[in-house]
Amino acid sequence: MMPAPAPALTAPSLPRRLACWLYEGMLLFGVVFIAGYLFSTLTQTRNALDNRHALQAFLLVVFGIYFTWFWAKGQTLAMKTWHIRVVDAQGQPLTQRRALRRYALSWLWFLPPLGASAAWQLPSAQTAVLVLGWVAIWALLSRFHPQRQFWHDAWAGTCLIEARRQP
Repeated sequence: MMPAPAPALTAPSLPRRLACWLYEGMLLFGVVFIAGYLFSTLTQTRNALDNRHALQAFLLVVFGIYFTWFWAKGQTLAMKTWHIRVVDAQGQPLTQRRALRRYALSWLWFLPPLGASAAWQLPSAQTAVLVLGWVAIWALLSRFHPQRQFWHDAWAGTCLIEARRQP
C-alpha cells in the first residue's frame, strides 16, 4: 500500500497573514513592557539610554523564546485569533530547532532596511519609510513562491496554513 501524498500546504491570503502580523506586533508591546521592566529592575537601570544594547540583546532572546515556544506548539496568540498555523513542509508540528531557524530567518523582515539605514545614517522618518517599503516588498515577494509562502518560511522549511476550527 502506498503512503498518502502530503496535503498541499497553501498559505492563507496575504491580507490575512499581514493582519495577523500586525496583531502580533500589538501583542508584543506587552511582552516588551514586561521584559523591559524585568531587565531594568534586575540591572537597576535608571535612564532609558543606559544599557541600551544589553536591553536590545535581552529582547532578542526574549522574542526568540516567545516565538520558538509558540511556533513549536503550532500557533502564537495572534495566529490563533486569525486561524493560522505554522507547520513544517510535511504538515507536521515544528521542532524547537526548526522554530528557532524560522525565528532567525524572520528577521529578514527588518534587518536589511535597518542595516541600510545604519550604513547611510538615515534619520528616523526615512528609516520608517525604508522599513515599511521593505516590509511591503518582502510580503509581495510571497506571490512568487509556488504555495504563496513567505520566503523565510520556505528557507526554514516551514509553512503557514489554515487552522479553521473543527465543527
